[in-house]
Amino acid sequence: MNHRNAILTMIAVTLMWSIAGVVTRQLEAARAFEITFWRSGFNALALVLLLCWYRGGAALWNTLRSGGRSLWISGLCWCVMYTAFMVALTLTTVANVLITMALAPLFTALLSRVLLRHRLAPRTWVAIVVAGVGIAWMYGQQVSGGDARHVVGTAVALAVPLAAAVNWTLLQHGRDAAAGADMLPAVLIGALLSALLTLPLAVPFAASAHDLGLLALLGVVQLAIPCLLAVTAARVLSAPEASLLALLEVVFGVLWAWLGAGEAPSAAVLGGGLLVLGALVANEAFSLRRARAS
Repeated sequence: MNHRNAILTMIAVTLMWSIAGVVTRQLEAARAFEITFWRSGFNALALVLLLCWYRGGAALWNTLRSGGRSLWISGLCWCVMYTAFMVALTLTTVANVLITMALAPLFTALLSRVLLRHRLAPRTWVAIVVAGVGIAWMYGQQVSGGDARHVVGTAVALAVPLAAAVNWTLLQHGRDAAAGADMLPAVLIGALLSALLTLPLAVPFAASAHDLGLLALLGVVQLAIPCLLAVTAARVLSAPEASLLALLEVVFGVLWAWLGAGEAPSAAVLGGGLLVLGALVANEAFSLRRARAS
């Protein structure tokens, strides 16, 4: 894969990732934990088939059996991301969830500073402050409006970028010792753990055949396939490039929910979201420019 194809692949990945909100709004009867269970279950099934085809069943089993602690901790992080994302979507708006998720690069930078002693550039500190103001704006409007459901939903959504930050920091910490290690099965571990965790809370099942079709679409097209494509593209793209392109999921996701489900973002969400996205884009753009200059 060349650089141009990697960029096009990441754009396609963000398009697939971004359909979660609008598809979820089309469900008839499935709710909360049942949605998460079926989505994670279909994702796990698709990943087993795809990884067995791509790596071979024996190789996949050997990796799961001998992957070590890092692989399973990474899988736990994926489980948190899968579960918190869908639960948050049932509690608050698509825009709230996606903009909150966009904080992952900044949380990763902070965690790397604390745990790995990585030095943060002044621009990153500025981005953290500006993004914090944006999230506070969103939270403040929701609290003052007395809508506790949106506050809880946004708080649940915060678990997604936090888990992503832990996952990325873990991979950074072990990259030398685990050079060449296959961490892709961690995505499968996360899907299996998420399905098992939410199964007791999902019964009795209420999903219709229509719902199951949409949830299968989410598990396969919105998760399994784009995750594999993203890993392939990440081998070519730099980290700042990948971070910038990943932000397209927020734009696409809010747009689909607006056009496909009539879920127009509020003024507070638009204002706070613009601050968050602006801070992230500026930080990553400066980082990319500096990397190219070097």
